[in-house]
Amino acid sequence: MGLYDSQRDPDEQRRAFTSGEVPVSVVGLGKMGLPLAAVYAETAGEVIGVDVDQGVVDGINEGRSHIKGEPGLSDLVAEQVEAGRLRATTSAAEAAEAAAVHVVIVPTPLTDDHEPDLGALTAAVEGIGEGLSKGDLVVVECTVPPGTCEGRVRPLLSSVSGLDEDEFGVAFCPERTSSGRALKDIRGAYPKVVGGADEESGRAAELIYGELTSNDIVPMADATSAEAVKLFEGVYRDVNIALANELAKLDRDLGIDVNEAIDAANTQPFCDIHTPGPGVGGHCIPFYPYFIMKYTETDTPLLRTAREVNDSMPAHTVHLLADGLEAMGRDVDGSTVAVLGITYRAGVEETRKTPAAGVIDGLNARGAKVLAADPLIDDIESFGATPVDAADIPDEDVDAVVLVTAHEEFADIDWGRLEDALLVDGRGVLEEWCGEGDYRILTIGGGERVSGQ
Repeated sequence: MGLYDSQRDPDEQRRAFTSGEVPVSVVGLGKMGLPLAAVYAETAGEVIGVDVDQGVVDGINEGRSHIKGEPGLSDLVAEQVEAGRLRATTSAAEAAEAAAVHVVIVPTPLTDDHEPDLGALTAAVEGIGEGLSKGDLVVVECTVPPGTCEGRVRPLLSSVSGLDEDEFGVAFCPERTSSGRALKDIRGAYPKVVGGADEESGRAAELIYGELTSNDIVPMADATSAEAVKLFEGVYRDVNIALANELAKLDRDLGIDVNEAIDAANTQPFCDIHTPGPGVGGHCIPFYPYFIMKYTETDTPLLRTAREVNDSMPAHTVHLLADGLEAMGRDVDGSTVAVLGITYRAGVEETRKTPAAGVIDGLNARGAKVLAADPLIDDIESFGATPVDAADIPDEDVDAVVLVTAHEEFADIDWGRLEDALLVDGRGVLEEWCGEGDYRILTIGGGERVSGQ
């Protein structure tokens, strides 16, 4: 039944995988894990999902998805559960005993000291090890420090299962998935990177993902190289955004619209400067540099500086607002400020490392009364702000509005009633949304603009 070190013809192995003869367990049914499990189910025919949350497990077994904002996911989960191709449990060991391919996609957060916390990964691997059989393949999709599969996952699986390391396979195949488009990404929006702890592990993983994706497979020399690929993707974006943010802070010194200059520079094919903004959030980019910095002896000053620059942007946004109010003869202390957007990205229900938290904290520290609106978030009070419906903001007599996240719902605000307020645009959209009128709009990197002129 296993695919690792199998003597069967590769075509026969593919047939076995896609016919349900090779059951799959997917450990971790969160924002990335459930879409992955559902795509595995429609491809392989028999998937057992694993999650520590009993409510999540019960919901999936009833055909319900707990993930919001993923087009097509609810229908796909319902279809696969009804067809008997997908079920869920809280026991990784139980799932492992029934499966021959085991996929791990659990969170890897940071500790307060910025150390990658591999606790969830370790628990998942131990559970899989309890049900691991000879010929099984374990695939890690969650982001981990380089060397984790070969130096941690493989030995732990051997220790728990009692199998020798050459009796089962281990591969790293990083998820390349964005919230809001998970199914599209998993099915083949990008090439799939595959790296095995040994040659046979890589071969088996290539075979599986060749069926799962419509895109190319990019084989790596080993699992550690594949782990580095995922980190390098995130680090590139973090450093590039930091460059844009640092340039944005020079707008007053240079007396130019930095955003305009960036757009013009990017007309050269070798230039691709990202867009400045109020900060970098989410469960990926702000974390990945530490997966490298904490696991290498060589100093990485560029990565460290990029983190510092991007972490400084919420405070910079508050500073812009304070200067803007001062120019209008007002003070932050005692002003009413509305923050638009709590999630880190428009249309995505994710608040980890959101810039909005730093903006709200900075405003509170300066004595402002902070209101906040977000169509996707219910617990706005936990961020230190008073919740308000976006449509009601013109009725709140606000002194300033800060756009942190450009949810499309905010475009429908009656901006014509906010001409007396200072508008701080963190996403470069307010000039279009406001239309004609004498608005005071401060942009990050673009200085002050008057909408409609």
